[in-house]
Amino acid sequence: MQMPLQITSRQIEVTSAIENTIRDKIGKLDRYHDSIIGCRVTIDTPHRHKHKGRMHNLSIDVTIPGKEIVVKHEGNEDLYVSIRDAYEAAKRQLIEYAAKQRAEQKSRAPMPELATEVE
Repeated sequence: MQMPLQITSRQIEVTSAIENTIRDKIGKLDRYHDSIIGCRVTIDTPHRHKHKGRMHNLSIDVTIPGKEIVVKHEGNEDLYVSIRDAYEAAKRQLIEYAAKQRAEQKSRAPMPELATEVE
């Protein structure tokens, strides 16, 4: 990753354990696309709903050349589950985009000329 990871939180304090978990997960995204420019993670914990506990919403914005991948994972009471699910969604999108790029590069490759011998 070329730029440092940015972690933003709304209505929740990010402890060192939460920050380390996020950094570990986002650091693994480099395995799936080698030219990640930057990444922003936003944790939002809206006010308590009367029928549910505190729900944690997580969004991950991954910037790569030519595209920005945005993952929004909404609603889980366990913050670590939200982090895991958002990471898995970002990983899937990066893998799909990298596969699409490889397929485009293959289709653009020049066709080798067939050698014809005349005797």
